[in-house]
This record gives sequence, structure tokens and C-alpha cells, in this order.
Amino acid sequence: MTGLSFTQVALSHFRSHKRVVLDLDARPLALFGPNGAGKTNLIEAISLLSPGRGMRRAATDNLVRRPEALGWKITAALQSLDQTHELETWAEAGGARQLRIDGKSAPQIALGRVARILWLVPAMDRLWIEGADGRRRFLDRATLSFEPRHAEAVLSYEKAMRERNRLLKDMVRDAHWYTVLEAQMADAGAVIQANRRGTIAALSQAQEAAVTAFPTAHLTLISPDPIPDDMRAMLADNRSRDMVAGRTLIGPHRADLKAVFADKGVDAKDCSTGEQKALLISLILANCRALADDFGAPPILLLDEVAAHLDATRRAALYDEICNLGAQAFMTGTGAELFAELGDRAQYAEVTEVEGQSTLNRKESQ
Repeated sequence: MTGLSFTQVALSHFRSHKRVVLDLDARPLALFGPNGAGKTNLIEAISLLSPGRGMRRAATDNLVRRPEALGWKITAALQSLDQTHELETWAEAGGARQLRIDGKSAPQIALGRVARILWLVPAMDRLWIEGADGRRRFLDRATLSFEPRHAEAVLSYEKAMRERNRLLKDMVRDAHWYTVLEAQMADAGAVIQANRRGTIAALSQAQEAAVTAFPTAHLTLISPDPIPDDMRAMLADNRSRDMVAGRTLIGPHRADLKAVFADKGVDAKDCSTGEQKALLISLILANCRALADDFGAPPILLLDEVAAHLDATRRAALYDEICNLGAQAFMTGTGAELFAELGDRAQYAEVTEVEGQSTLNRKESQ
């Protein structure tokens, strides 16, 4: 299987990094250094080489290095299956984010056609106990990794819903104003639901087929109210109720991802903190395995502080799975000792910060 990996990544005036060039091979890269040194900033930059707003969902202006505020730029050379691509994304000060692939302007969705990138960040540790919004984003991010056009369906649905909600708040009762919007919501909603169900099926199969040190989860797509395959009649019938609330109360935007620890039959939200973390890692690895079959190569992984709450046995198991999958992973941690189990299977770089500027020093070993 031909792989998927970055051979070079360069940052210019991105957060704490004034100028960084990383030459890489396909092995995982372990980034270590003190908190605040700029490790997460680097992998956030890589996350912007996939569709969407990146792993921190930051506004474009918040990514610029201060005090210069000159704008920022990320460039990368990507080996994808049997092709090499040049990627560039940037924003001028106060401007919108732009993208070029192989020297040509491109929409963000095009990034999903040449690369698949998954991430796990500490904020996701609360996935099972926070509100449904976070779990929907997690599921949609996984869905996007299989079907890059999923983002278009979500945007179409949300745009039509905002217009419908405006009519509801204005107490507009004329049905003609709703018909086109509800048709758009129904068509996009059907695609969203089908894509999400397909992703859950793929993740479930990948979990069941694997021999792994991490627990499996039974996954279900749930909603406060049943969502029919054709939403048109449901939306029309629910207008009066929605008008009282001033918003749309039924649809894919209310869906939730439920996970149950398979071996114990316990809902993920009721599991211990360690079990919740292990279930989350298990899903990321399942996503990775499923994508290796679907895309033709395992995705690139961004794992921020992933080892911090794992014991040595679980850390070794995680690193073994990443290496056995052949995934290029960018991993951060405060100390080199957190990556000891990787040995020469990885690349290493120490990240330090002096007077607000991050510096990378490549290491031959940890």
C-alpha cells in the first residue's frame, strides 16, 4: 500500500512560529517541550491542511503572529498514494483564508480529495460528558474523513435552517415562504443522516475486526425526536411548534452520538475518566483503520498530549498500533520520556520558546 505523508511542512508568521521548516519522512514525529512552547501551534497549522477551521476552530485573524500581524502562511509537500502535491494556505492581515493546490486556487473541500487528517486534542477528553454539539462535530469530522462532500450538505442544511428560523422568529405564517427552504433542508438532511449512519457502520466494523488493547464501543445515532428519511412533511407539520420556540426543533442538527462501553455495557458518559479516554482513542484508531481501506492509505494523525494520561502499557500499545498501521502521526508531549516506547520508529524534535518565538531542534533520538 502506497502511503500518505508530508515530506515537508513550513510555517511563516503562524502564532508563535516566525519561520519553521520541517523536512520529514513517513515515520511518526514526536514533538516534546514545555507547555506554551508552541507544539500545539505546529500541529494546528497541519490541521489547516484539511477542510474546515482546524482543530481549534480558530478565527483566521487569531492565527497571525503578534506583534507583526503580517498575515500567516502554511506550505507543505504531500505524498498521497502515487502522487505528490504542493499545498499552500494563507491569509493576509484582515483577509480571508485562501488555498492553492499544485499552484492552482482551490476550495477547501479539495483538500479532502488529496489527504485525510484526523486529530485528537485534550479538549475532546470531555466528549462523552459535554453537550451533544461536541459529539455531532466529532461525528461530522469523522464523516468528512470518508466523504469530503459531507461539509457541503451540512452547510446547505444550516444555511436553509437559518433562513427558516428567521421566518419563524418574525412569525411569518405564509406557507409559500417555507416550502423551498424546507425542501433544501430535507434534501441536505437526508444526505447528512445517510453519511453519518455510514460512518458509524464503518467505525463499528473497524472496531470489531481489530485486535487491539483499547476498548470497543457500541455506537448509535440518536435524536430527541425520530427523523424520517424525507423531512418535508415533518417540517411542515411542526411549523406551529417551531414558531412558538422561534427555531427549528427537529432535524439532524439535534442528533447525538451515543457510545456504550461494549465489554461492560456502560454508557460512555458514566465510565471513568480513563475509560472515556481509551474509548476516544479506540474510535480514532478505528477511523484510521477504516480510512486505510477506504482511501487506500491510513490518514495523517495529529495527537496533542495523547500520552499524558496513559500508563506505559497503553502508551506502548498506542504507538504499536500507529506504527503497524503505517500512519504518519504528529504527537506532542512535555517530555521525551513519553515517547520512549517508540525508539527508532519515530522522528523527534524539541520545541522551545524564547521571547515569544518558538524554535524547533531536531533530535536523532528521544
